[in-house]
Amino acid sequence: MNDQEIEEMIKAGVHFGHSKTKRDPAMSQYIFGTRNNVEIIDLVQTKEKLKQSLDFIKNLASKGKTILLVGTQPAAKKVIEETGEEANMPKVSLRWIGGTLTNFKVISKRIETLERLEKEKATGEFEKYTKKERLKLEEKIIHLKENFDGLRLLKSIPDAVFVVNIVHDDLPVKEASRIKIPVIALCDTNSNPKLVAYPIPSNDDALPAVRYMMGRIKEAIIEGKKNIKKEE
Repeated sequence: MNDQEIEEMIKAGVHFGHSKTKRDPAMSQYIFGTRNNVEIIDLVQTKEKLKQSLDFIKNLASKGKTILLVGTQPAAKKVIEETGEEANMPKVSLRWIGGTLTNFKVISKRIETLERLEKEKATGEFEKYTKKERLKLEEKIIHLKENFDGLRLLKSIPDAVFVVNIVHDDLPVKEASRIKIPVIALCDTNSNPKLVAYPIPSNDDALPAVRYMMGRIKEAIIEGKKNIKKEE
């Protein structure tokens, strides 16, 4: 097949699923076949579903909406962090804190605390405390940064959530579903695509595949944001 986009996906290994025994029945429609007991994802359908997702993301970004990027498994962490920085979107790459979406008021207060403590430290206000008290406050900053650093840009409930691996990161999918936030996600052959609004059939645990897909997501966000500037 002479299709540049599909050739790039093959090169990145987007088509490699899991073994047949791990298949989620709901993914059957997206499976092209099996090779050496590894299921092969139908990239023609991946291309179609990816386009739908990118159009949705681009439209959101063009309206100044917020997309929360989530990926905490080893293959996704660094890529999620890079994408969040480059696309200027909030991100979760370490671990999902329960209630991030469903109890957002509490989470936003934690972020406020982090930023207040950092400001106090930078302006020398910590000097009024004893050495022991300063150490405790600095430890608190470290702890808060580990959990909430990537959420600083999240000033309100996000307009959509993108999840790299919905089996590994099932909590954000459940929370988003509970409060009717649309989820865009990569769906490997062991995933249930019916759990999300915009499923993209794809390998979700190999670095080259995740990096390829996140590159496309980043491009869509940046392209969408350009339209805001044009309107302005």
